[in-house]
Formats: sequence, structure tokens, C-alpha cells
Amino acid sequence: MAEHDSSDGIDRRGFLECMAWVGTGLLWTIAGGGIASRAFGADMPGMPGMAMAAGSGGGFTFVQISDSHVGFHKAANPDVVATLQVAVDRINALPTPPDFVIHTGDISHLSKPEEFDTVDQVLKGIKTGRVFYVPGEHDMLTDNGGQYLARYGKGTKGSGWYSFDQRGVHFIGLVNVMDLKAGGLGQLGAEQLAWLEKDVARLKSSTPIVVFAHIPLWSVYPEWGWGTDDGARALSFLKRFGSVTVLNGHIHQTLQKVEGNVTFHTATSTAFPQPKPGAAPSPGPMTVPADQLRSLLGITSVRYVSAHSPLAIVDSSLAAVSPAAGGDGPQKVSIDNFQFAPTALSIPVGTTVTWVNHDDVPHTVVNPDKRFVSKALDTDESFSFRFTEAGTFPYFCSLHPMMTGKVIVH
Repeated sequence: MAEHDSSDGIDRRGFLECMAWVGTGLLWTIAGGGIASRAFGADMPGMPGMAMAAGSGGGFTFVQISDSHVGFHKAANPDVVATLQVAVDRINALPTPPDFVIHTGDISHLSKPEEFDTVDQVLKGIKTGRVFYVPGEHDMLTDNGGQYLARYGKGTKGSGWYSFDQRGVHFIGLVNVMDLKAGGLGQLGAEQLAWLEKDVARLKSSTPIVVFAHIPLWSVYPEWGWGTDDGARALSFLKRFGSVTVLNGHIHQTLQKVEGNVTFHTATSTAFPQPKPGAAPSPGPMTVPADQLRSLLGITSVRYVSAHSPLAIVDSSLAAVSPAAGGDGPQKVSIDNFQFAPTALSIPVGTTVTWVNHDDVPHTVVNPDKRFVSKALDTDESFSFRFTEAGTFPYFCSLHPMMTGKVIVH
């Protein structure tokens, strides 16, 4: 097989070139198979005020969390319960409480009852109506997933697949972690595929579809098992729908891809990061400096507005928002691993902020209103700007627009 061929019909090389390994700040708007992006705080093209619309009438929001791995306690993150709690706190701090939360698997690390108990206790604190689950392979390590199904699979089919409708959007939870083969990919299986085909046959083609499963449904990086062997078959049942969004976890980093009418999106973990595809000898927990860890963990918020039929996806890292500075002294933002850290900086009027690029490639710091614009910053170069008025000032890298941040001046 040529390097860029894949059984799902997606050009693998092209995917790897356009995917984004990011953690925060970009809003993706999906409508009619197209995709547009904007920085936080900006109106969507042609849809002014949509950021507020979800809370007023036919729209709704939901949040995706993934790969909490409760029970893991190695160097990559010795306290995964603490970072899961931070994720819950971030969800509860959203301007509009989500209608529900989706957890895309690896709830536990070793399928132990006490691990599931801990997750249940933490997630009880989410201010939302319900949490929906699909299992990861770490949740099915004993008794063919019996513990998982007893806790989270009531009313589901087979090994835990199901669907439900929310205000005109059809949600489908799939299971692709059962009976994994040595060196192989995820697997849905004939029974589940037959159910999926029947499940969507009754729907109008104009129905927005959201599919969620643990392992990505397309071939992200087969050498590491990052894909689903029969994912293309599942996607073939969705070709007639105008808007399909596929949400996954498993790989502990944000990758985004649009292929025809389908938008693929994988979520960061709340536990630990993994290497970029092919950037290490193998996948697995990646240890980073402690002050960078939370910038590589996060949650995904999704907004639907029925008047326009888009799905807007926002990734938010768990990096702490900097507290207000005690005076007008300088503040620093680090540019590293294609991220601004902190992504949100709170400062008093009169403070000078300095951005320092620690990456091996150049970046820029650009306010959409051109209040401040840096040159291309090479490695170890910096840019400073003094904020003399109150307000919220978003910015992004014009070379890598998935990188966004904001300065809050009070």
C-alpha cells in the first residue's frame, strides 16, 4: 500500500498535512458540509450574534470530555483526578450550561470498580442534565465490559451502542474497542454496522448527525492503531446527510479534518498527552514539564443553532487563566508547542505583555482589529505591547490560525 493510501478513501498524507495538533481557542463552524473558523469573541461570518443564540430558543450546547484514565498515576500526570476536576470546573464556568456531556471513553485506566466510582463522584458535580458515554478499551478490560455496561450501558444495544435525538440533531454512540486484534485497528463489527444502517435509514437527509466513538473512525495513523478498520463502511451510511460531525478520543490530542460532508474531530484527554503521530517510537503517555501539562489537556464544547444548522466546535485547554496582576509590571505569554500559554491573561490597565516564541518555527501575534500586530517571531524572539484601556483583546497567529489567545484588561 502506498504511504498516502487508506481503505477509507481519505488521503492520509493530505490529512496529516492539514490536521491541527492544538489545545484551545478556535471555533469551527460546520454548515452544509463547509467549514469556517473564527477566534473567540468574533461573530461567525454571515451569522452575527450566534455566540449568544444557542441559549435563546432552538439551539443547544453540549460538551465532550475524553480519556480521563482515572487510576493512572505515573509521571505524565500523577493526579488525573485533579485534572478531571479542573475539566468539570471549566464546564461549570461556561456562560451557558450545556444540555449534556459526552464522554468518549477510557473513563477508567484498569476497569476497576473504585476507578469508576471516582469518576462517577467527580462527574456528579457537572451542572448539566445528563452524561452520555461510550467505552474505551481501558473500560472493557474485565468480563467483556460487564462493569461498564452495568453502570453506563443500560438501554443500549450489543456492547453499548445507541442513538438519541436532541432538538433536531441525531446522535449516534458507537463502540469500536471490543475484540481488538494484535497490531490492528478499532472494529465496529457486522452486527453494529447493520444496526447503524437501519438506525439512519429513517432520517431525512437534512438531519444533522453527530457520531461519537472512542477510536477515530478514519485512519489517522494505522501504525499505532489509530483508526477503525471498518470505519469507512459506517461512514458510507452517512453520505446522503448534509452535515455529519464525528467526535472521537483515544489519541489524546486535537486533530481536525473535513472530508466532503463529514467533519472529524478528536479531543484532548483530561489525563495526559500523547505524541503527535509518528513523532515518537510508539504512542503512550508523554511526560512534559509540569507547567505545560494543563495546556495539553482539555474539553470540547459544541454549539448547535437550529436556525442555521451549524455545529460550532471549540476546544479549551485546562491551562489556568492567569490571575490579575498586582500592578502594572510586565507579563509574559509563552509560545510553545503551537500554543499560547496562558491562553487567557487577565491584567490591569497599563500592563505591558511580552510574547516569547520558544518554538522552532516562526509565529505572529495579531489582534483581529489590528490594535497590535507583531512581525514574524523566530525562535527566542519576542514582541511586547502595553495595554492602555480596558476590554477583552483576542489575538491569533496569522501563520497558524488555529493558535489563539486573549488578553483581558480591567
